[in-house]
Amino acid sequence: MRTKKRAWILAELSARLSGLSRQTAIEMRWRLGRLRWQLARLHWRLAELDELRWRLAEPAARFHDRLIALPGRLFDNTRVWVVGGFAGMSILGGVTAATAVATPEELMDTRTVVEALAVAPENLPAPNLPFVHDDRVTPGDTAQSIFHRLNIDDPKALAFVKSNKETARALRQLRTGRSLTAVVDVSGRLLTLRLPLSQGDGYLVIERNTTDQSLQVFKSSGAVQEAVTEMRSGVIKHSLFAATEAAGLPDSIATQFADLFGTEVDFHSDLRRGDTFSVIYEAFYDRGLPTRAGRILAAEFTSRGKRHSVFLHTSAKGRSEYYSGTGQSLRGSFLRSPLEFSKVTSNFGGRMHPVLRNWRNHRGVDFGAPTGTPVRATSDGTVSFVGVQRGYGNIIVLRHRGAVSTAYAHLSAFAPNLRTGDTVEQGETIGRVGATGRVTGPHLHYEVRIDGVAHDPLIVALPGSEPLAGEELTRFRANVRAMHARLALLDYRFASNDDAAQPLIQ
Repeated sequence: MRTKKRAWILAELSARLSGLSRQTAIEMRWRLGRLRWQLARLHWRLAELDELRWRLAEPAARFHDRLIALPGRLFDNTRVWVVGGFAGMSILGGVTAATAVATPEELMDTRTVVEALAVAPENLPAPNLPFVHDDRVTPGDTAQSIFHRLNIDDPKALAFVKSNKETARALRQLRTGRSLTAVVDVSGRLLTLRLPLSQGDGYLVIERNTTDQSLQVFKSSGAVQEAVTEMRSGVIKHSLFAATEAAGLPDSIATQFADLFGTEVDFHSDLRRGDTFSVIYEAFYDRGLPTRAGRILAAEFTSRGKRHSVFLHTSAKGRSEYYSGTGQSLRGSFLRSPLEFSKVTSNFGGRMHPVLRNWRNHRGVDFGAPTGTPVRATSDGTVSFVGVQRGYGNIIVLRHRGAVSTAYAHLSAFAPNLRTGDTVEQGETIGRVGATGRVTGPHLHYEVRIDGVAHDPLIVALPGSEPLAGEELTRFRANVRAMHARLALLDYRFASNDDAAQPLIQ
């Protein structure tokens, strides 16, 4: 009977499909195929749930047996226990148990005693102690929002804070997360308000004079903030910035991380899913709450199985610089990219010119970025040219040691007061991305020239700086051992690997 019914349904369906167009029939077959795929996926999910239910059955059964044996363990010869009842349900429904214990009233003779006590009434003075409110600056804070949040009901004080130049400036320059304190009396009148200053750790204090009740303003040095060493690690899934944000790294630390490893890793092309990073950095706290991030003390980045390390070292002369694990200074090396975060839009070599529409040799690499993006010097150098050059538009050329020079073209603006002959440091902002010259859109054209000949900036071997030596190298090795021990705590592979347990510098 089922076979005849199925044949009738197929015959009816074929008759209807024959009256449809070929495109409609194909679409219906595609939808039927997708429906079969969804049904198969649903069966797969149901099978997973069934397997999970059986996995949970065994531990739940053990819990059921232990709970049944619990009343027997509670019996004690020195006490009277009465087991009231026990009710058990299936593992999916749950397990309940009830035990009744003899009350103290049943074991001893008790009676109620009522006694009248003479209490003399006492008139207590109304409390007149002020309230101290300690809070944090939140984004968008104004005088009104601070007064409302700190329970200050003082219109005259609010008008004074708005009209006074120093307090108005301090309110405009509030930094999120800084501590602010207010002392208020029981009526809501302001006695003292302490606002954090934007520069340094000081405070601007608004205080009420106890003699004439007027308000006065003065500056006060703040308490020294506590420096704490923090450690974070993460795995690259989509991008470096997304991974650092997921790991809880502050933005300033993420930027430092990209700058430090920019000499060894090109985050535009070398980044791969599954790459890992570990960072040890300074964090400053005010009364237990974080206020700002400091410097990176040590960091590691592992890409394609190759580990890159960076350590902060302070020399005997008091100068702090970053070095690789072998004691090679990073300051004299070249950054692979003059932009912090961007993408390569045109590589080095022959290409069809987007404006002239003919085949030409592209002497550099183009980085796509919005107009106004800061452009950094990739190494220490001297400005040999700053101005306009034909198709380059606004261009800056820096001269470095070892007959190496770099060019930054199509800029929208130069750094203020930048002149030929000026010296610049690695990472210093020298201009802004633009669309000047012969271009179709905003981007940065970056060139590396050795003895006047252009080379591919992404693969050319550039000179490094002089490594540490002598006593300074010995001091550096001792610091690296301590930092590497901390980095090993962030990744179980380092701690379990015998080779990794050894210091980076032998």
